Amino acid sequence: MNMKTTLLTLAVAALASAGPLLAGDPPPQAPAQRVTGIGGFFFRANDPAALARWYTEKLGIDPIPSDSTHKPWSQEAGTTAFAPFPKDTGYFGRKEQGWMINFRVADLDAMVAQLRAQGVQVKVDPAVYPNGRFARLHDPEGNPIELWQPAKNG
Repeated sequence: MNMKTTLLTLAVAALASAGPLLAGDPPPQAPAQRVTGIGGFFFRANDPAALARWYTEKLGIDPIPSDSTHKPWSQEAGTTAFAPFPKDTGYFGRKEQGWMINFRVADLDAMVAQLRAQGVQVKVDPAVYPNGRFARLHDPEGNPIELWQPAKNG
């Protein structure tokens, strides 16, 4: 599924979920307490140490500290998409793949060049979308990673 199709699918899903709102029903009440961001992303790996090293060396994501003298990876403030996909989506790649992570980047072209210089295959979506630009790669265990450079506001 290409990015345009995916964005269209997400838009249709958003409209479908907004059906009650469009029908005049009151919006659902937001809870008093809300999460403030993603505090961790945990997943299985065949070789956790090697995969953690790959994420550090290729994407600059520091692993969980082993003691109090090291700092964990921190992300910059910004939007985060939270979107369940249909169970049969092909967007994540392998059929058994249950997740895909999307990382925000400041300069997609520079990040892609850096990754390619390190031998990582990266496919850049040539389209520029209203919300920005995208590229796709996989970690050494085949997990899909999407890079997103958000569109500049104004």
